[in-house]
Amino acid sequence: MNTKIYFNNLAATVTERELMDLFSVYGNVVDIHIAVDRTNPEPRGHGFVTMITPEGARAAIQSLGGKALGTGVLTLSEATPDKEPGGSMNGRATPRRRMSHLY
Repeated sequence: MNTKIYFNNLAATVTERELMDLFSVYGNVVDIHIAVDRTNPEPRGHGFVTMITPEGARAAIQSLGGKALGTGVLTLSEATPDKEPGGSMNGRATPRRRMSHLY
């Protein structure tokens, strides 16, 4: 069963390959996703690493959490799945609330 790790405080210069090399020491890595800004292709400093086993993910979190990488210090945690994917209620789309402009 795959286990997803959330990372934060990643330096903008760190590449997916560097993350692959770093995390693969603790087990097989399935996927790496570094979040990028929508308006420009700059990395946002966070993302996800998916590992094959929960044991490998826990070992990586324990060993790499707080490690300096580039100009940042990694913050790692096991990613938790959203309770209601897509923000839906009972399968229906959740209506957006509009801000009142009446004061």
